[in-house]
Amino acid sequence: QVQLVESGGGSVQAGGSLNLSCTASGSTSSTYCMGWFRQAPGKEREGVASIVGGGTISYADSVKGRFTISQDNAENTVYLDMNTLKPEDTAKYYCAARPISCSPSPNEYNEWGQGTQVTVFP
Repeated sequence: QVQLVESGGGSVQAGGSLNLSCTASGSTSSTYCMGWFRQAPGKEREGVASIVGGGTISYADSVKGRFTISQDNAENTVYLDMNTLKPEDTAKYYCAARPISCSPSPNEYNEWGQGTQVTVFP
C-alpha cells in the first residue's frame, strides 16, 4: 500500500509562488501515476496535474503555463511548482496515486495524501 505525505503550501498574494511536495512510501513513484488534485470549499475535487513513467505529463487548462509538475524517482517525491498564483487557485491540494496510468477523475485514484492548504490573497 502506498502512503503519501504532502508538504508545502501556505498563503501568498496573487502573483506569488508556492511549491508543494509529495513523498510516497516505497519505490512507487516511477511505476505509479502521481497526480495533484485540488478542492475548494463547495466545489468538486478537480485534477491539476499528473505525471507517470518516463515523464508523461498532463495539466488542467486553468494551470497550464503557471504550474509545473516534476518527480524525483530516487526520492520517491513529486513536486508541484506553482507560479503566478491567482485567488481562484485557493484550495486544499491533494497528492494522489494510481498504478500504471493516469486518469483525470479523482475517483480512479485509490491512494491519497492528507492535503495541504493553498490560499492566494487578491
